[in-house]
Amino acid sequence: MAQTSSGTDVQRPTFFEGQILSAADLTATVDHARNHAARHDRYLHEWGIAEGLTLVAEPRTEPSGAVTVTLRPGVAVDGTGREILVPAPVTLSETQFGETVGSGSSPADRHPVLLAGLDREPVATGLLDDTGADRIDESYQVLFRRAGDERLVAEQVPPAVGDGPGDGTEPWLILIGYVTWRDDHFTAVTTTGPVPVRYAGVRADTVAARSGALALRARPEPAQGGSVLTVADSTGLTFGRFRADGSVDPLLVVTPDGDLTVRGSGAQRPGTTSVASGVATDGMVLPLPAGVDETRVTNGATLLHITVTPQSSGVAPATDGVWLPGTVDCSVDEDRRLRCRIRWLRVDASGPQWHDLPGAASFLVLATTAEAGEGSAA
Repeated sequence: MAQTSSGTDVQRPTFFEGQILSAADLTATVDHARNHAARHDRYLHEWGIAEGLTLVAEPRTEPSGAVTVTLRPGVAVDGTGREILVPAPVTLSETQFGETVGSGSSPADRHPVLLAGLDREPVATGLLDDTGADRIDESYQVLFRRAGDERLVAEQVPPAVGDGPGDGTEPWLILIGYVTWRDDHFTAVTTTGPVPVRYAGVRADTVAARSGALALRARPEPAQGGSVLTVADSTGLTFGRFRADGSVDPLLVVTPDGDLTVRGSGAQRPGTTSVASGVATDGMVLPLPAGVDETRVTNGATLLHITVTPQSSGVAPATDGVWLPGTVDCSVDEDRRLRCRIRWLRVDASGPQWHDLPGAASFLVLATTAEAGEGSAA
């Protein structure tokens, strides 16, 4: 027998023909959808700023050094799952700041500016205006606190798992930036402080792409020089930077087969040694160790030490007779191309014969990068 709940289930309103609907019925309908959305945003997302809500300082002619601070429009989601919309620019009130924080503050102090959701009754526009009886403004409030009070943002306690969004009676604080203050006026804004501005995110154990490629970038829009990490069925994992045309300059690539390619000065640190080994045949270019950049080899920042040893085995030029192999040449040119020639000498009664054929050799490539200041670029 299945275990049932203890009477704390979420209730969804239902209706039947001829039912007389009360205000509570209609309110429950709205609340059910609103609470569902709040729980979704609260548990499948990280709360914070979703769009906009930046503080902008505009210099003023008087008094000297003063600025006008404006909060730009945007959207945030607080820790209760409530959406907070600021639909138009808001000029921060110096009067409100002065009454709340201003006295006794130092010009060097960075005072947190906070945003919180708040339910308000609409302001009536006339004697016959009764919209306040059947409407609620899902509004917001801008709050100022003294330097150091930004720690309150991290100390907030989330609501119970079944609760809907907050109504603002206990404001959930979202840090949107800091202001400095001197002589009863704002002097600057910044997002840098003891507690960083928090942006909305996603909670997920799996992120799946339908196109076969997934990109993770550091900015909302691709910008030249910006970092990006991509995972694709065709190319594997790639880390790189955006070019001016929006394509990616790969700096680190792990192919679907596990092959690793690394570029840049960080591929091999100064004072370190990297090794590559294997077997190559005549005419092959010996590979560089993983993480060694070709450019650094060319300019002398990375030195190569190469050893090649001819393989004793091979296929004789003919199946009859007795043939003995001997090495004619086993060397590497300046392009790291292997030259390996094996001379096969016939030593039976038929008389001396020989053939020079391509051979194979085992190789060892040792790459060393000089310490900074030892004559090579680090």
